[in-house]
Amino acid sequence: MTDLKSLLWLSRPLMQRIEARIESDLQGTGLTVRMRAVLEALTEHGPQTVPDIAFKLEIQRQYVQLMVNDTIKVGLAEKQKNPRHARSPLIALTKSGLDQITRILEKEGAILSELTDGLSADDIATALRVARHCHSRLGPPS
Repeated sequence: MTDLKSLLWLSRPLMQRIEARIESDLQGTGLTVRMRAVLEALTEHGPQTVPDIAFKLEIQRQYVQLMVNDTIKVGLAEKQKNPRHARSPLIALTKSGLDQITRILEKEGAILSELTDGLSADDIATALRVARHCHSRLGPPS
């Protein structure tokens, strides 16, 4: 098995372990991993439509709509008027949502620091460059 193939095949179990760790750390917050993903997307890119969030997360719009509905229901996100499209509101973080995701990302930052122990900045940059290259060569999801 080539090193590239090993790297690519390791991405799924790695992602599953990361999700399990995130899910464990979310216990008691009332958030799911999926709700957290919406909050993070809104933190990184600001208010967006559901199709915009779905595009960035590379998952189906209908599924993202359910995730967004959950975050709105618990007061972590809200709908705002969209000046570009009357029927597709912008989804934005509430103060509570921003506070919650900020705490979560700070905690996750500490975990990432532990994971990078023993890796140089060049190691990480190379891995990221390889992952981005492979991702772009595969094209958009179908």
